[in-house]
Amino acid sequence: MPFIHYSLFFFVCLCLAGQIDAQPSSWLRINQLGYLEKDVKVAVLAGKKALSFDAFELRDALTHERVFQSKNIRKYGPWAAFSEAYRLDFSAFSTPGAYYVQVQDIQSPVFRIGNDVYDGTADFILRYMRQQRSGYNPYLDDSCHTHDGFIIYHPDPAKDSTRIDVAGGWHDASDYLQYLPTSANATFQMLFAWRQNPGAFGDAFDASGRPGANGIPDILDEAKWGLDWMLKMNPGPGEYYNQIADDRDHRGMRLPTLDTFTYGAPGGGLARPVYFITGEPQGAFKYKNRTKGVASSAGKFASAFALGSQVLKDFFPGYAEKLVPKAEAAYEFGRQKPGYTQTAPCRAPYFYEEENWVDDMELAAAQLDALFPGQGYREQAAAYGRAEPITPWMGSDTARHYQWYPFLNLGHYFLAENAGQPVFLEFMRRGVDSVYQRGKSNAFLYGVPFIWCSNNLVAAMYTLARLYRERSGDVRYREMEAALRDWLFGCNPWGTTMICGLPADGVYPRDPHSAFTHLYHYPIDGGLVDGPIYGSIWNKLIGITLYEADEYAEFQSPLVVYHDDYGDYSSDEPTMDGTASLSYMLSALQMEGNTNRRTAVKDRYGAIVRGDTTQKVIHLVFTGHEHAGGCPAPR
Repeated sequence: MPFIHYSLFFFVCLCLAGQIDAQPSSWLRINQLGYLEKDVKVAVLAGKKALSFDAFELRDALTHERVFQSKNIRKYGPWAAFSEAYRLDFSAFSTPGAYYVQVQDIQSPVFRIGNDVYDGTADFILRYMRQQRSGYNPYLDDSCHTHDGFIIYHPDPAKDSTRIDVAGGWHDASDYLQYLPTSANATFQMLFAWRQNPGAFGDAFDASGRPGANGIPDILDEAKWGLDWMLKMNPGPGEYYNQIADDRDHRGMRLPTLDTFTYGAPGGGLARPVYFITGEPQGAFKYKNRTKGVASSAGKFASAFALGSQVLKDFFPGYAEKLVPKAEAAYEFGRQKPGYTQTAPCRAPYFYEEENWVDDMELAAAQLDALFPGQGYREQAAAYGRAEPITPWMGSDTARHYQWYPFLNLGHYFLAENAGQPVFLEFMRRGVDSVYQRGKSNAFLYGVPFIWCSNNLVAAMYTLARLYRERSGDVRYREMEAALRDWLFGCNPWGTTMICGLPADGVYPRDPHSAFTHLYHYPIDGGLVDGPIYGSIWNKLIGITLYEADEYAEFQSPLVVYHDDYGDYSSDEPTMDGTASLSYMLSALQMEGNTNRRTAVKDRYGAIVRGDTTQKVIHLVFTGHEHAGGCPAPR
């Protein structure tokens, strides 16, 4: 009997050992959305054990036949959770279709190659922007925060604590605070995306965000929603507001339409505090910010108003004209009180710690130069631009929360458009190169610091790298540019995209920090989550609790963590401004695909799989499918 027991014991041990050995120790990461036909295409093989191979394959997802083999492999050492990793370059393969990468018995997820893989993505992220609307919320078909607000910090006692109508705009993230800095930047980013790539956007929604075309591209409907709110936050000369509500909002998850928290408004009610821009430190309770001026917020007002007046003049001429003096006045306000305005904390020590402002004034002056050429604005923009050649986070290991914001300086780009200002193109290159140098030693070419909202920085660096390449013709950083794009779509240590719902059949955040999903299982399509964060930061944050087993546990490391868990507000919370910052990237990729998609495309068997997209022709094809018209089916 003892012999039988020991035999059974050893048999069970052998079975368990076999199961352990069967667990993967290496993973192939790819861009789950896919690759344009002529673009850089790289998969990353990352593992916890040493591998020995000298080639990789691309296989057809339907037939599993090998269609491409390559030895274009670069090996990298330990990084994050992995002991080694490889970049597998298959850029030479451009045939449209569905494929997977294979190395020995390791397979990647299926992905597509085709010039249409980014079609509709720039409009897709607007789903999240509409869902973030305050005032009337089209996703819920209901209104919220209509009582906003009452003024605080106004220097005139007669106006302090009085009612002001600032309903509208967007909620900043999964809480319901609203900030001028992030909202103005989001507005500018969407206006800029339209300026650069107008052909990428459709018209399927009206101005209120409800389904139904209104003759205005949806991206401009959304940008105008932001401008409308900004006008309320600047109701008169010298009157500028920076914030609605504060972290007293963080009392629990609820839909915005069910928000009943009160802030002690004069006379009672649901009105929330509206922070007047004073240029001095603010903070309602224990914690205060370190504000030292107004120019960071004033510049954001001015640049959004000025670009809005240019972009919207063909759609809303009277409205666009009204924005011009608003832009001039905001810029002069910034000139009078240089320095930065930070958002106001309350009960917790967290706030947007913006400490630069010359970038905002540079961008504002560059936009005013477009409205008033030859009146000195270009020279003023150049002076501001030379004061900060590189946005300071670029090339750095860390930074405080939103310390250098916006995360890229588009003022340099606008000045570089002028042939007489080559120094600003060099400033752009230096910013790109600093991130490239920091990331070139790891297989993901990732040189962005893992600070809070790292994905926002990824989108910013992609934008800067692409704009620099297109303006200069310098392709040295194109692989890093593609790697940053691919990072957001799943070519990262965790193998997940960072955009909710995209692609629909991919691995993306399904348990984000959001009341919409957590309480009601409403999708938050299009939202860009904060992204990976240093383990050293994550371990010190207040109030983080993981509520489910960590499906990415084997990919976490002391260096960096990411959790798809609604309890992790630091890595899995979508942000409104981060999402808006994707509008340029996605629209540029869609237009690049459109440019290269001019004639009929055939697959490797010679069948036409896509016609000439420049022709308005519909083809109806009737096939026998698996019945094959009575003939034997091909094998």
